[in-house]
Amino acid sequence: MKKILLVALLFAAGTSISQNHERCRTPQAIQYQENLTPGYIQDVNTVFNQAKNHIQQKTWNPIYTIPVVVHVVYNTSAQNIPDSVIYNQIQVLNEDYNRINADTVNMRSDFDIVKGSPQIQFILAQVDEFGNPTTGITRTQTSTTSFGSIGIITGDFSDLENVKSTANGGHDPWDQNRYLNIWVCDMSLFGIPALLGYATPPSNLPNWPPGSNPGLSDGVVIQFQAFGSNNPNALDLGQGAIDVRGRTATHEVGHYLGLRHIWGDGDCNEQDGIDDTPNADDQSQQDCNPNKNTCVDNIQGVDLPDMIENYMDYSAETCQNSFTQGQVDLMHGVLENQRYDLVHNNFASLDELEEFNWTIAPNPANDQINIASKSTIEQIEIVSLTGAIVQSYDYGMEKENERTIPVSNLENGIYIVKIKTNNSAASKRIVIQH
Repeated sequence: MKKILLVALLFAAGTSISQNHERCRTPQAIQYQENLTPGYIQDVNTVFNQAKNHIQQKTWNPIYTIPVVVHVVYNTSAQNIPDSVIYNQIQVLNEDYNRINADTVNMRSDFDIVKGSPQIQFILAQVDEFGNPTTGITRTQTSTTSFGSIGIITGDFSDLENVKSTANGGHDPWDQNRYLNIWVCDMSLFGIPALLGYATPPSNLPNWPPGSNPGLSDGVVIQFQAFGSNNPNALDLGQGAIDVRGRTATHEVGHYLGLRHIWGDGDCNEQDGIDDTPNADDQSQQDCNPNKNTCVDNIQGVDLPDMIENYMDYSAETCQNSFTQGQVDLMHGVLENQRYDLVHNNFASLDELEEFNWTIAPNPANDQINIASKSTIEQIEIVSLTGAIVQSYDYGMEKENERTIPVSNLENGIYIVKIKTNNSAASKRIVIQH
């Protein structure tokens, strides 16, 4: 997501070189695909405009559920990040995409007129593409020491894309129409992370069916040290470790859902296509300077300062905390069109599979939830996204098909409600919002 001048010491050669570090290479990935399949950029722009046009219809659901599979591709034990980091990253995504992250209080009041909540929740898939139970996590040990190469600088993504191919040392994607595939790997150059992530925006090129295009395969790729906010591996870009709060994934998933960099990858004459994001003449560097107002704009009659709080900026993760309503509307437009199968009638989503077997209401919930099942409820557990059981009820031989559970003691967030009946076990996501 940002350009930083790094100095990498090449001990073997006894010399030093400077690198142009990129935090996010999604725009370059788009150009790479354009070189391979001319017309791709035009198609991405067409999809973007279609999503904007769909904003006026406002036909989407109040909450979307996206099944996620995380492919951990590792060469060393450090790169083989533990499940706890993956659970934490899913929690960060859920907080950021439901505007229940604690640091929303840090957003300046200037932006109250544009703030928005996407109401998108992410779940680790519990059913794989063949209908088998899964944890939503795959692990692949590879002989590839790093998927990074000089192509990161020159715009050649062929080495990076190898992480998405089992034959090339990575892991093949699951059905890209039904799952958000996220690959976590090493993309360093000379031992320094040269890239933190990139993603593929939605496209419907007829010559680019999911998983078979000659260039970019649909999904998100993240540098392993930048994944999660509890990662045991420090992220050092050559000038000391920086704060990591899981916002690289938040940013890249934004690209995956159609968003562009907030400054439009240019000066004040370039825009991101979203009407309520303030203009800026460049990406914010790795800082949180609240005094910047690099371009004049008019948003609801106000010249807003540069929005360092926006997830689609290059500001430090410690000051990113919000999307705008315009960004929310565009993502919803994408989910109702180009990524429709991801969130509608999706066998990979347990909420879809179990919709007619049992229900939870209300959702979001405040004081209590009511659970109704067609079968006798024998046990209920409420589990946090880190895997901790926060409430548990065992009803023994009591034969009841409906139960009321208090949730006023739970903190705001997304939880998994698991039930066991006399003939099955199932789970659903629920949002607690006091």
